[in-house]
Amino acid sequence: MARKEVTAIFDIGKTNKKFFLFDRNYKEVHKEYKRLDEIEDEDGFPTEDLSALQMWLKQCFDRILGAKDFNVTGINFSTYGASLVHLDKHGKILTPLYNYLKPIPIDILKEFYAKHGGEDIIAAETASPQSGMLNSGLQLFWLKQTKPEIFQKIRYSLHLPQYLSYLFTGIPVSDYTSIGCHTNLWDYSTQDYHEWVYSEGLEGVLPPVVSTKTSINLYHKGKPLKIGVGIHDSSAALLPYLLGEHKPFLLLSTGTWSVAMNPFTEDPLTADDIENNCLNYMRIDGNPVRASRFFMGNEYNLQVKKLTEYFNKTKGYHRGMKFDLSIYQKLRANTIPHFKFESIQLKHERAEKTDLNVFDNFEEGYHQLMFELLQLQYQTIERTIGNTPIKKIYIDGGFTDNDIFVKLIANHFTRYKVRTTQSPLGSALGAAMVMGNEKLDKRFFKEHYRMKKLMPLQILANNKQT
Repeated sequence: MARKEVTAIFDIGKTNKKFFLFDRNYKEVHKEYKRLDEIEDEDGFPTEDLSALQMWLKQCFDRILGAKDFNVTGINFSTYGASLVHLDKHGKILTPLYNYLKPIPIDILKEFYAKHGGEDIIAAETASPQSGMLNSGLQLFWLKQTKPEIFQKIRYSLHLPQYLSYLFTGIPVSDYTSIGCHTNLWDYSTQDYHEWVYSEGLEGVLPPVVSTKTSINLYHKGKPLKIGVGIHDSSAALLPYLLGEHKPFLLLSTGTWSVAMNPFTEDPLTADDIENNCLNYMRIDGNPVRASRFFMGNEYNLQVKKLTEYFNKTKGYHRGMKFDLSIYQKLRANTIPHFKFESIQLKHERAEKTDLNVFDNFEEGYHQLMFELLQLQYQTIERTIGNTPIKKIYIDGGFTDNDIFVKLIANHFTRYKVRTTQSPLGSALGAAMVMGNEKLDKRFFKEHYRMKKLMPLQILANNKQT
């Protein structure tokens, strides 16, 4: 019996590390999950254990190469962004993989903007709201200013997806999806690195830019392989939709971050857009993806924990809670916010402190929390759509299982077709597809994404302020 030809994909999230095998029709035929303990950088801040990650990658791949059932013909990598691996001239790692949540000292930020233009100007030109280490270009500036002896040893600084590819090829490259994702590095008007990058001499440590479709044909342990250059996970998650849907749409990807993505925009970001945390991601061809994000899942977890403790419920009590019309009707008349959000900075009227004693029970408080989060979600979606003639909204990620979330979204956006999609493969599937980049028919999309049509609740259909 012939071995099944497969493409191997490593899909690396901050929490879960995943390994998939896909056949020629992009059907998943094997998967593995792994969690790795974080370590600390030199300042005691938690960070990815690169050594452990590298060891797990090679162990997984070598084991699959020797498997009797599969013939691995290619490999690619999808990872989170805003993370750089700095290598010396011998390919040795020089620093920890600095966590994008690690704060940058205020004096470094002031120095940067004093040298290179105001915060608003840089943010607009690079389509990157000021976000500290999430602007990975600022990581390089911070390193140059605070650790010059290390910076001088850098031969290449690789975005994380390209570093994983480098482990197998030894060839350093950069790709558009990693460069164009809130890095402060890319000037969208000139389609080149921003002037400040050249002014600081950083272009010398950034490898040549190649198309995300690029693959490198090499022998690995005597076996011919097609090795991809890696892709940023948000761009990877968007790719199957672009291949399967040919009319303009918006994708709302939910999870720790809630990210609304519009890949059909032609409008540049305004200063007001930037102030409201709009940004650009990048398609694999270098074209911009208008996006808006907020820390919804993180805030949700913080507030649900408070509700659970206040009402003395067991952990996970909220899971599977259904939309309750009677609670909705009771709460809808009161538009005063009751939750003080701790990790969301979008402009919106907020409570000065979280006030839970106004609720009769957990269910009321939970519904109110969802209403308040949804008010922000509506804003981000509408701003992301802008003037684009979009007809359809796809929702994927963790909140597709939240009955209150999806019903209120569908009810608010009655002028659009709203669909939930459930693909646990997410960015891994996009990373596999970019290796072949085939057009998909709608049957594939519906079968693999378990698409569900959402209809507005009849009783709510005329009330779009929910």
